Amino acid sequence: MTNLNGSDRPIRLVAVSGNPRPQSRTHALAVTLATAVAALLPGASLTEIELAGLGSRVLEPDDAAAQAAVTEVLEADILVISSPTYKASYSGLLKSFLDRFGHQGLAGKSAVPIMLGGLPSHQLAVNLHFSPLLLELGAKVPAGGLFVLESEVGGFSTFAADWARAQAAVLVAASNAATPARPTL
Repeated sequence: MTNLNGSDRPIRLVAVSGNPRPQSRTHALAVTLATAVAALLPGASLTEIELAGLGSRVLEPDDAAAQAAVTEVLEADILVISSPTYKASYSGLLKSFLDRFGHQGLAGKSAVPIMLGGLPSHQLAVNLHFSPLLLELGAKVPAGGLFVLESEVGGFSTFAADWARAQAAVLVAASNAATPARPTL
């Protein structure tokens, strides 16, 4: 079956939660949005990475679990990355994990940054701080970032389904999944 990317290879999505608390609302937002996008892509696979389980091990270059998370991200076509808003920016845990990727380390990937916050005054953080970080790492952010107020979490699944219908093709087109493989000589 041909996917939106014009190939038979399934699209790989990875939902990364940068909240230091396990099973957080931030984690649920990433998984909800990634699931909604994956549902629109025939045969798509979805992997969840919850950085809370790694904690400070994201700083250890030889940690096997942290390296496995890096490998999952590197094999993804589309990344949905979430963070709670801390001091009007993303979490230090998420930044420490993303520091494992070099300049342009996320090249060829589409990314959707999501930030959860309690105050509307923090809504600019996702596009002023988070998106530029992902762009610096080479990811494309074709649909912009999403800021979700804590009061909106309950209705997020409906929003996510509508958003996915509007943006799934854009995410695939911006990723390397849209580029046909080069023939081997």
